[in-house]
Amino acid sequence: MNEHAQAKGMATPRAQSAAVPQYMPGFGNDFETEALPDALPQGMNSPQKVNYGLYGEQLSGTAFTAPSHQNERTWCYRIRPSVRHQGRFERIELPYWKSAPHMPQDVTSLGQYRWDPVPQGDAPLTWLTGMRTMTTAGDVNTQSGMASHIYLVTESMVDAYFYSADGEMLVVPQEGRLRFSTELGIIDVAPQEIALIPRGLVYRVEVLEGPCRGFVCENYGQKFELPGRGPIGANCMANRRDFKTPVAAFEDREVPSTITVKWCGQFHQSDIGQSPLDVVAWHGNYAPCKYDLRNYCPVGSILFDHPDPSIYTVLTAPSGVEGTANIDFVLFRDRWNVAEDTFRPPWYHKNVMSELMGNIHGQYDAKPQGFVPGGMSLHNCMLPHGPDRNAFEGASNAELGPQKLENTMSFMFETRFPQHLTEFAAKEAPLQDDYVDCWDGLEKKFDGTPGKK
Repeated sequence: MNEHAQAKGMATPRAQSAAVPQYMPGFGNDFETEALPDALPQGMNSPQKVNYGLYGEQLSGTAFTAPSHQNERTWCYRIRPSVRHQGRFERIELPYWKSAPHMPQDVTSLGQYRWDPVPQGDAPLTWLTGMRTMTTAGDVNTQSGMASHIYLVTESMVDAYFYSADGEMLVVPQEGRLRFSTELGIIDVAPQEIALIPRGLVYRVEVLEGPCRGFVCENYGQKFELPGRGPIGANCMANRRDFKTPVAAFEDREVPSTITVKWCGQFHQSDIGQSPLDVVAWHGNYAPCKYDLRNYCPVGSILFDHPDPSIYTVLTAPSGVEGTANIDFVLFRDRWNVAEDTFRPPWYHKNVMSELMGNIHGQYDAKPQGFVPGGMSLHNCMLPHGPDRNAFEGASNAELGPQKLENTMSFMFETRFPQHLTEFAAKEAPLQDDYVDCWDGLEKKFDGTPGKK
């Protein structure tokens, strides 16, 4: 790459499937990037004529009048405007992909649930046909709440494209490697990384190494942002410089294709005659990005007790209630335990937030048995949960020297809304029917003798 390309975030034009992804560091930055020299207008957004015969088009992620620190938009300079990448739509069915509100009458969501990994099976599956919704929360029509999904992908999308008008997609791979070829550039993701795909952005998903399985949080509400650190200060947790946004890369391909749109929980497909990934240059702050979870720097207690699990928040999607998130994305990774005279695993509790957990790899300290990589658990709002008997006994009687938790990475999608099971989660996914029994061994230990521990 030449000096001009480095300064401008420029990529050489090529077919995206063959390109090597290049990235710009930062989260929420105002980026500018061009795949051809001087494709990006300077000093203005909408010149009378754009170089190379390109069309100027804005993609807005917030209302025009949103406060400046929250306002998100990107100006794109493309071969065709987006209106030429859609035609007449026909409704299609993707029966395993559900949106809130979705509350099946014959499914009970009240309880503590845990699932083994959803198996791949033999059927060929793409990003669209392989999506399996586990829970929904809130209402997609009022842009509040979320849905959690498992994806099973064995085949690349070929001349097929997708975007969601319903929500932002937080992708958490657990097996295999995927490529997201988007309008604004290319993102490759693997286990222990995440990707954020904004609402309204067109993309194609390709398999780099399969089969692929992972988790998705579909965020109906405000975009994910970094949590406020408060007295922690400016450093640790997730740092902005570790997020990577792709440089511009475009396709100029005339080939019969389809574009599928998810809108208000329904899916519609249109035939088009070319690739819609034709943005030659762009600038703005509404863009996809990736993040390596191994860069997350956890903080915690260094004397006694331990903070609430919110201390491990990587990203948060705010709601209209101050301090109460629409969604928190929380990470439990390798870390040291050093607290004295302290029960170190997560304590027993019930709260107003609904917690859906997934295991990326390794062993989770509060549930050393049964919560395996690729598995999930759900503890809905105001339902008690906590360590099983073995975890409680081990932590209560352990010799409390410094302890390194290693080979562990689990996460939580936490929301203020109740999460409702889908028919797939309740009837087809490998539900552990005996999960609720893991607390049966917790016996009464009460002894009223004064001074007795």
